[in-house]
Amino acid sequence: MFSLKAGPEADVRPETPEERIIWFSITATYLFYLVGGLYVLAPVLAWSLVMRAAWLHLKGRQRFPRLPWPLWVWIIGMIVMEFSLLAGHLIENLGTGKLIKSSIGWAKGWALLAVFPIIGCLAIRPAVIIRAAMHVCLHTMLLLPVFVGAWLAGLPQVPFVSPLQAIGGPGPEFFAVSLYEIDPGSGMPRWRLFTPWAPAVGFVASIYFACALLEKHPLWKAIGIGGSVLMILMSGSRMALVSLVLISAGMFLLKRLHKPWLWFSFSGVSLIGGFLGAPILEAIDNFIAAFKGSRADSTRVRAALGRIAVDRWRNEAPWFGHGIVERGPHLVEYMPIGSHHSWYGLLFVKGIFGLFALLVPMLVSLLHLLRFVVGRPVVQLGLIMVGLLFVYSFGENLEILAYLIWPGLILIGKAHQLAGLPASEGHIHNMGPVDVEKPSSRTAAAPPSADTGSSDTAT
Repeated sequence: MFSLKAGPEADVRPETPEERIIWFSITATYLFYLVGGLYVLAPVLAWSLVMRAAWLHLKGRQRFPRLPWPLWVWIIGMIVMEFSLLAGHLIENLGTGKLIKSSIGWAKGWALLAVFPIIGCLAIRPAVIIRAAMHVCLHTMLLLPVFVGAWLAGLPQVPFVSPLQAIGGPGPEFFAVSLYEIDPGSGMPRWRLFTPWAPAVGFVASIYFACALLEKHPLWKAIGIGGSVLMILMSGSRMALVSLVLISAGMFLLKRLHKPWLWFSFSGVSLIGGFLGAPILEAIDNFIAAFKGSRADSTRVRAALGRIAVDRWRNEAPWFGHGIVERGPHLVEYMPIGSHHSWYGLLFVKGIFGLFALLVPMLVSLLHLLRFVVGRPVVQLGLIMVGLLFVYSFGENLEILAYLIWPGLILIGKAHQLAGLPASEGHIHNMGPVDVEKPSSRTAAAPPSADTGSSDTAT
């Protein structure tokens, strides 16, 4: 084995119980993937850590962290999601069985968008999450010959589906071990690695890429950037390629917002843009057309799904939605109505209440973090994560992929926690204003008689 240590910043080790649990859960991603346990891991991890923190608080061993007010907006928003779900089921007369099933789905999906940011306020340093993500990038690079070799050798695309599928989930692809897949449009291979479909790899890789930009150790930084870019290329995701540019540009600008030359540059760019406005707009239109045309069939299906969702939402269930997902017609290849788009999906399933239950918390987080972004790397990273949620909400259903993107959700919570602190405390090694677990009364101190005895002997 070789050592990756090159200085104090390289020594990132889990110190608290929360950090150890998070560290193992991220670094063992491929291990959980092989047994089909990733979809189960996230909700169990989320609710267990929150209940553990509440139990320690009741026992007086660790004070439950004070939550920043934007996280309360997320909590209220996700509760409104459940309220909309209940109302939709009752209005549509879907029955008690489907109501219970949908509520369990809420606890495994939308609720995690509030629970994991709460976990971010526990005794967890952002550096631990960042370094753990770098390990996943390293594992991906090491496993590259296996995935590519499986395609070259013509091995079965999905050799194994975990028996854990029996516990229930959106589909078998969430429990399957996939070596590769063939794009029906281009006939070229794509890899979805430990995710249910290839574009989801791009989503996770975008989160890891943003983390890599804040990694302090040069070698781990290079591994993180290289591994995350490799994952994006293997996924063939168009949105991930766009996100790669947006993240790089966004982090560059956020780190330099306090520099006067940046604002002078903006004025110059605005002046040039005024003269070259028409060519720039034409270039943007051409880019969008090329972006959609690169997978014309996918673009057509997505657009049709959106039209059907909006039309049925407007005419059938505008306030609380239909309560459940429904399969679309042959025109959209029988894909669920509202899929591939969080906002269309919310309108169809949970109505206008559901849409605002996500929109308001997202806008609150963006504005709150933007206020404190100068000089605080963790807040900058949290803002990037919220931006990724917003961007990907137009191409994915966030609640379905919450079990994969939870490291980014934790970082959003930590960013809110550190936002109100002095800028000098906004670095990735700061745990924030939290209590560390105190030992139980059984092991807190040695018996008084031992001290007395040793004192008598000394005398």
